[in-house]
Amino acid sequence: MRKVIFDLDVLRSFVTGMELGSFAKAADRLGRSTSAISAQLKKLEVQAGAPIFRKAGRGLALTEAGETMLAYARRMLDLNDEAATAIQGADLEGWVRLGLQEDFGETLLPEVLGRFARAHPKVRIEARVVRNAELIERVTSGKLDLALAWSDGFRTAHTDRIAEVPMCWVGPAHGAIHWHADGGEPLALASLEAPCLLRTIATKVLDHADIGWRISFVSPSLGGLWAATAAGLGLTVRTPLGLPDKVRLLTLGEAGLPPLPKLDLVLHRAGAEANPATERLASIMLQAVRQTVDATPQGRVLADAPDYEPVTA
Repeated sequence: MRKVIFDLDVLRSFVTGMELGSFAKAADRLGRSTSAISAQLKKLEVQAGAPIFRKAGRGLALTEAGETMLAYARRMLDLNDEAATAIQGADLEGWVRLGLQEDFGETLLPEVLGRFARAHPKVRIEARVVRNAELIERVTSGKLDLALAWSDGFRTAHTDRIAEVPMCWVGPAHGAIHWHADGGEPLALASLEAPCLLRTIATKVLDHADIGWRISFVSPSLGGLWAATAAGLGLTVRTPLGLPDKVRLLTLGEAGLPPLPKLDLVLHRAGAEANPATERLASIMLQAVRQTVDATPQGRVLADAPDYEPVTA
């Protein structure tokens, strides 16, 4: 069987178009004509040996093969760009102040810092893992250069929506859930201290479903919340990202609980322009987020339907 060697320029056009939500915008960004981008995508489908896009209403969506291709394309481009930056940017220096939500402190942060430090050992990083409200305050006051946070609808002057992640009910990993919506008892909720965006959303959903609830446990940290949930003190609400083994996602409709909405993940920047070290760290962090969200059930890196006519199978 002949081995297929994918063209990185073609993959970059594909990924850029999906991330911008438009291949016309990708053509502008990459300095190509829209017909050239279209030809590249047709070439990609021929090389892949399967349709990449399918009709979805008036627009288009990725096929299963397209989803797989997108994930691999990102990984191939990430590795290519990391190699180029490590060689060409070996003398990069400076200081970057990064903030993240607690959900990413133990999972995403070590990977991001490790990749960045290997490529740019002369750059110093100050990282803070704190709650949403503090992240936004620190970015707007100039105390952080970058902040990865959940969106409550507030946008700083320089905010990018980068992913959409499902919210889920979470319970102990072991043992049955002894509460049911039809039982007449209020739902015991374990929560972070107020203000807590996910708690606010969850209680509104419960109120709308006419399900009673009570706060049974409050923690200032995510570690305390996991411990209380694992011990059965109450159910909680988070996303599938960064869950420890001692808790589990409840299945859709389990215990009669109502479905929860999706949550936007955003990147706040302190300014429109940043130093090269900050831009490079932002790039590595976005790559890691995409890989994490792509591996999450129902998670989605944000991009609208592409303006491209697929090859007919």
